[in-house]
Amino acid sequence: MSSTTTNEDILSDSELLRYSRHISIKAMDFEGQERLKLAKVLVIGVGGLGCAATQYMTVAGVGMMTLVDFDTVELSNLQRQVLHQDNNIGQPKVESAKESLNKLNPHVQIETINGQQGDHELDSLIANHTLIMDCTDNIPVREQLNISCFTHKVPLVSAAAIRMEGTVTSFNYQDDTPCYQCFSHLIAEQNLTCVESGILAPVVGMIGSLQAIEAIKIISNMGKPLIGRILMIDAMTMEFREMKLAKQVNCAVCANS
Repeated sequence: MSSTTTNEDILSDSELLRYSRHISIKAMDFEGQERLKLAKVLVIGVGGLGCAATQYMTVAGVGMMTLVDFDTVELSNLQRQVLHQDNNIGQPKVESAKESLNKLNPHVQIETINGQQGDHELDSLIANHTLIMDCTDNIPVREQLNISCFTHKVPLVSAAAIRMEGTVTSFNYQDDTPCYQCFSHLIAEQNLTCVESGILAPVVGMIGSLQAIEAIKIISNMGKPLIGRILMIDAMTMEFREMKLAKQVNCAVCANS
């Protein structure tokens, strides 16, 4: 008896119909959708970016997501964190997000971790996932994610949004490509927050959606991800710009790879 795996073994009839518009894209086809179904994505942060990105990862058909956050839902979150509602105020964000995501697609397995993770815990999580989505607003956390992703060669998709602006970039940790540390040393240490500077709701939704697109492209091996490139969006003027990101010769993380 042949042990060859068919499309039907990975994707059910219901899923084939659900994702038919994806499968119709030649660059995605059955193979790309299967890769997405088999993927395990770790999402760090379920605030504005995390809410937007995970919605589209869920409806797109990623097989499994692990949501990590230590915060609870507050009234001021509801302006932009679209997975949370008034009746979720006071609830852990990961549980509120899971409730909403489960309603979007029952085929996706959602795991949650409510609490801050130490370096060892993060490293173990990263080693057991296909791709990491950085949806935090904390540079030290991002730098720690970068170290573990570099060690285990797990792709990282990182984004940021504040006021009317946002950035998206990706890292695949190949010998000739930069890492997040190469990027972070170029930006200011001010680490502004939405509380201090504000954020327009659709801006964070747009950036989170772009982050999901990058993740899907990398997992399904489709298109040209933002490796070695930073996409910068200014919603005030609706300008999209791209900046090349080179590997830094003196990078403390990847210079000697």
